[in-house]
Amino acid sequence: MKTADPKVEKVANNIDWLGQAAVRIHYHNLIIYIDPYQLKDSIKADIILITHSHQDHWSKSDIKKIITSKTTLIAPQACLDESTDLPAKKKIASIPGFITNIDGIHIEAVPAYNVVKTKFHPKSNRWVGYILTLDGIKVYHTGDTERIPEMKNLNVDIVMLPLGQTYTMNSVEEAAETALDVKASIAIPIHFGLYEGTMADAEKFKELLNGKITVEIK
Repeated sequence: MKTADPKVEKVANNIDWLGQAAVRIHYHNLIIYIDPYQLKDSIKADIILITHSHQDHWSKSDIKKIITSKTTLIAPQACLDESTDLPAKKKIASIPGFITNIDGIHIEAVPAYNVVKTKFHPKSNRWVGYILTLDGIKVYHTGDTERIPEMKNLNVDIVMLPLGQTYTMNSVEEAAETALDVKASIAIPIHFGLYEGTMADAEKFKELLNGKITVEIK
């Protein structure tokens, strides 16, 4: 089993799953959102990352609750084309392979797509997941994706994986194998419980990785 060291645990403890694929990360004095959706509060964002343009990931009504003139917004160009009414310090387009540093955080965009259910997230759309490096700890939000070959070249500490099997992974087993592919020591299941996937799937995910990876159900 790849054991998480205390630094990794500390970062994981500062990740809030907000439902669907939405997460909020508290990093020092910064607030980072990924795919904010159906937010129950309006804690202002320093950085907002968007993986793709589907309405449960690119939700302008939710973004308006948290974005300010000091926020950096990183999203696919199709989203930015619709962002003229959103205030931001900076708006940056992301595609697979994109790398930047914002407020001391290294951010890398990596591919996210379907292999089987290609009509939902085709590779040609060049949608993304994100790897954030926080104090040397690599945190990977996969976006909406199936298990793809590029993942075997990744080496991260924390992975956030979709458990819904209608639009993303084809099975809970596939999600568990993906966590092993990216060599994470902590896995956090997301993208279940609203439109697809259940808490039972999250428990199964944890059971499949027992003795291999620590699974934290938020």
